[in-house]
Amino acid sequence: MLEINDLSLAVPMQQASVPAVSHVSISMKPGRVMGLVGESGCGKTLTAQSILRLGEHQGITKISGDIQLHGESIFSMSEKQLRKVRGRKIAMIFQEPMTALNPVFSIGSQILEVIGLHLDLSRKDAKLHAIQLLEDVGLQDVEHLLQQYPDALSGGMRQRVLIAMAMSANPDYIIADEPTTALDVSVQKRIIALLRKLQKDKGLGMLLVTHDFGLVAEMCDDVVVMYAGEVVESGAVMDIFDHPAHPYTQALMGCRPEAAQDGQALTVIEGQVPAPGEWPQGCRFAARCPYADADCQQAVVADAWQHGEHIARCVHVRMQEEGQANDGADTAC
Repeated sequence: MLEINDLSLAVPMQQASVPAVSHVSISMKPGRVMGLVGESGCGKTLTAQSILRLGEHQGITKISGDIQLHGESIFSMSEKQLRKVRGRKIAMIFQEPMTALNPVFSIGSQILEVIGLHLDLSRKDAKLHAIQLLEDVGLQDVEHLLQQYPDALSGGMRQRVLIAMAMSANPDYIIADEPTTALDVSVQKRIIALLRKLQKDKGLGMLLVTHDFGLVAEMCDDVVVMYAGEVVESGAVMDIFDHPAHPYTQALMGCRPEAAQDGQALTVIEGQVPAPGEWPQGCRFAARCPYADADCQQAVVADAWQHGEHIARCVHVRMQEEGQANDGADTAC
């Protein structure tokens, strides 16, 4: 398993570092796709990048918690050990295909470098492996493509190259950070279908970072919803879609275009996510929540509501469930 246990992170600001992710716990299971959902500024990318300790070069520091891969702490690894994990055990597909590839090196040199770092292959076999990978992701005229530079490729082709590079060392887990955001709708659908096929064929665990619940429905087995640096709801995708418990999850699902009635404007969530260092006391969603009361503004919800593996951090969920139980008891009497 790949497990994030009670992780808190801080980001550098002008005066001092401030908390940006607080007490996040996520357990990724082999062969399953987990969606990490929330608006921009909720801490999704920080959490995902911390799995490979990528934020350390930007001054992002761990406050507490741990990340373990098959029982071994990522944070206790040396740089040499970590290089063996990156790409080989856990690979990442970054958000921007236009900038994720180095513009001064050919496609072939970049993918062969990844293969050379992790697999003990001759140059001839490494090239054959690269050709097979690029063909697997649906690219054509691959021999010519290996000699091309990134600026000669479309956004969809670049994203396919990034996926091929991520798959090159046969990793156990893939982290895909908004992998279709910069692509047009028709290309998005093809990339999504490709990712799902590769994930199933290879039996990979995948963490899909996104703000799109439609993509979650199509791709994911499990869902974690983040708001203002913390997990507010998690569970199996069918539980979340059939019975969204947290008001923030309900609001996000209400914003989907398919949820709108014909002739009605799309639902929006008024306000914005509070920035790190500006988190309010009590529930962080209270200022935007239609159900919030005085207790929500003051009390921190320490004990989450839970039904099986479906968990939500909201006092109103517990109150509603207790009310339903009391109604049932009254009826029985």
